[in-house]
Amino acid sequence: MFNPQHLWKERFGTFSKETGSYLRYIFNGHLVIVVLFLLGTAAFYYQEWIETLQPDFPAAWIIALVLAVVLTYSPIQTFLTEADKIFLLPLETRLDDYFRKSITFSLSLQSYLLLLLLAVLMPLHVKIHGADFKSFFILLIALILIKWINILIRWNVQYFIEKNVKLTDSIIRFCINVVLLYFIFSGAQLFFAAVPAAVLIMLYFYYKKQTKDKGLKWEQLIEDEERRMNAFYRVANMFTDVPKLRDRTKRRKWLDWLVNIIPYKQDLAFSHLYLRTFARSGDYFGLLVRLTLIGGAALYFLSYGPGQILFALLFMYLTGFQLLPLWNHHQNKLWVGLYPVPENSRKKSFTSLLLGIMIFQAAVFAGTVFIKGELILGAIVLASGIAFSLFFVYFYSQSKLKS
Repeated sequence: MFNPQHLWKERFGTFSKETGSYLRYIFNGHLVIVVLFLLGTAAFYYQEWIETLQPDFPAAWIIALVLAVVLTYSPIQTFLTEADKIFLLPLETRLDDYFRKSITFSLSLQSYLLLLLLAVLMPLHVKIHGADFKSFFILLIALILIKWINILIRWNVQYFIEKNVKLTDSIIRFCINVVLLYFIFSGAQLFFAAVPAAVLIMLYFYYKKQTKDKGLKWEQLIEDEERRMNAFYRVANMFTDVPKLRDRTKRRKWLDWLVNIIPYKQDLAFSHLYLRTFARSGDYFGLLVRLTLIGGAALYFLSYGPGQILFALLFMYLTGFQLLPLWNHHQNKLWVGLYPVPENSRKKSFTSLLLGIMIFQAAVFAGTVFIKGELILGAIVLASGIAFSLFFVYFYSQSKLKS
């Protein structure tokens, strides 16, 4: 006899076992040490920045906007697989307990993120609004309740197949969350916060009524679940091979000029392959953009010279380390081995691409410092960045480039 609770326990157990095995590799890696160092450095400068703020600083709006993004984005982890749209579809009416547990699990997981984010924003709230750190747990409970309503709304919205409904829902909930959080963190009277909270609750009942006779969108739920797991696999793939990783290819026509720079020669076959893979497959290009923007912003706001150099090198290390899996991106494709080019040509093509990417990032970081008018420091950032790129590509990464 079908038991939805037993099914959920089995799926959750499989998920825990699989993610736990990969998390061992992730937390044993030295990348975690670098990230912790970055977080510690950022915390130091963050505290220094808070001390310089004036009482008229719009802290309530900033806190509301940041937290509203996290509250509005409320995915539900269902652990559904491709085969479920065939085997579980006839049992849809008996899966209420299964999905309730999924919603509870998702709330627990996302509440932990709220805990960390509130801990980061609390010093700002205390500094500007004179709040007491004892109010931390009251605020956390309020955030979890708001998150719970957002998740319930999102679950009902997924019954709609129209994309504009989901987009409209996200925009509406984001605006309501911003207003609600602003009233909470600005110390407004309870009545003002109760109004947007009531609107949020009414929105939930509205969607619940609208979806009463609708069926689950199995294909969308499965696709969302695969996308979330693929994001985790992509991170784990930086530390060990992940057979289940599915690569997504995104056409970026506006980057064709970059590929066309390379002449069409036999010994440059792998140069074309790796550059196109970097531009179109996985999240390699997005990774470079994100880390460059974050690193550039950090360098722009930092004023301590040695700290700026260190931050530039740390972000370059994070970029280079996370681009190393590009080397084995095509390891399971037999046709790559048919290229009539020697193996050393493949390694040369990859190292040239990696070196070019890291030097480009060093130039962007140096340019950010130049914009501030610190010409000598910018030159030092550029020189140290180029030197670090050469060391990383031709010494550090060589032991990791295995066929």
